[in-house]
Amino acid sequence: MKIESTAFTQADVDSFLDSQVDRERGVLADRMERASTRLAQLAPRIKAGGGADNWSDHEVLAHIAVLSKFYGVLVHRITSGQLTEVDLLGNVNLRDVAGEQMAQIDPGELLQMILADHARTIKLLRSVEPASLRREAKAEGVGNVTAEFVARYPLINHLEEHVEQLERSLA
Repeated sequence: MKIESTAFTQADVDSFLDSQVDRERGVLADRMERASTRLAQLAPRIKAGGGADNWSDHEVLAHIAVLSKFYGVLVHRITSGQLTEVDLLGNVNLRDVAGEQMAQIDPGELLQMILADHARTIKLLRSVEPASLRREAKAEGVGNVTAEFVARYPLINHLEEHVEQLERSLA
């Protein structure tokens, strides 16, 4: 095997990382697309109304609308360089208020809002430069987070968890 690593430069390392992120951004877009499709199949069975102690299916759908908008915008703003600091805790504290407001919207309308937000984020993931997904924002108490991290964990993993929750509830 030919030894190449001794000639590597920082540009070579950056290029390698970009190629890995480039591959992964397609995987993330595919996961989000699948979760959106599953949600679109479930949502027509969701009845409007709130829960007593636990979130109702409608409230879970409203929460998905909040997280889809919020984290999708974060990914966009970090990748575009518009955002270098984010208050995750402060925004998480506002989520219940936003969720309450969204829960006043009919489930069918919520679904359309969610699917539109997902379509924008999926388009971004499929087209953004890999280096932009590696951009970071300072998150108080968490450290620096990349746009790719926000897309992967708070947005897509979180979305998938709630879609699975709805699947179990509506089974």
